[in-house]
Amino acid sequence: MASFTETDLILNPDGSVYHLNLKPEHIAENVIVVGDPGRVFKVSSHFDKIEFEINKREFITHTGWYRDKRITVLSTGIGTDNVEICMTELDALVNVDLTKREVKPDRRSLNIIRIGTSGALQEDIPVGAHLATEYAVGMDNLMEFYDFPMDAFEVSIAEDIRQKVELPFRPYVVKGSSELLQRIGEGMITGNTLTSPGFYAPQGRSVRAQVRFPRLLDDLTAYHDATSQFWLTNFEMETSALYSLGRMLGHRMLSTNAIIANRARKKFAKNSEKAVEDLIVHVLERL
Repeated sequence: MASFTETDLILNPDGSVYHLNLKPEHIAENVIVVGDPGRVFKVSSHFDKIEFEINKREFITHTGWYRDKRITVLSTGIGTDNVEICMTELDALVNVDLTKREVKPDRRSLNIIRIGTSGALQEDIPVGAHLATEYAVGMDNLMEFYDFPMDAFEVSIAEDIRQKVELPFRPYVVKGSSELLQRIGEGMITGNTLTSPGFYAPQGRSVRAQVRFPRLLDDLTAYHDATSQFWLTNFEMETSALYSLGRMLGHRMLSTNAIIANRARKKFAKNSEKAVEDLIVHVLERL
């Protein structure tokens, strides 16, 4: 049975995990993750009761009840590096005996749903729409540090994107939970989400610094695998890490996105807060 040293799995003096400052009893089976710490309060404002709340750095956690469901909402902050911390420590809370520092014999799976904002790549995805991610495409290098398994279809799409977009690296591709997509994503657009390691150049934006790939946005928008009808639908900064770590750790994952910009049309939502609020209500109702 795997065991972990004090420097591999760091705990606080009260026994909570290092970054999230949580103990096992603080989290529910259903976890909503948001990038923006301020969005935690927007989600939990719908709860009938809040039983626990804590914050440390960018990680804010509220656990409470929405109707008959116990739900945790947790902010990850922006980016796949923060998501790695969040997912590793969430998993440790349910699958590691923190006293013995050993993996528990019986593994538990969480339902983890991202509620986030995103920019659409395709002209026909309207601003204000909600999109549920079937596949995530990671443009970051996080999975280079893990022994991450992809199936044959995922490998073929990753390699095809590398060649057609002329990238100097191969992205990674990973599918989320079909069960959660059907249950929570019903009524949303189903898409394939690009996760970028930045907001500006990695998403095809140029302000003052010189960019290396001036046609990146156009090339990613135009990408299409005719055999599978695989298009890239939207940009954001967390989903690939959520899906890949979810797969490796055995959790059910779904990313839901409020589309607040359309990059092809160069349009930004007039009322992005309403799009996010409507998505929060939709996810809570489906849960």
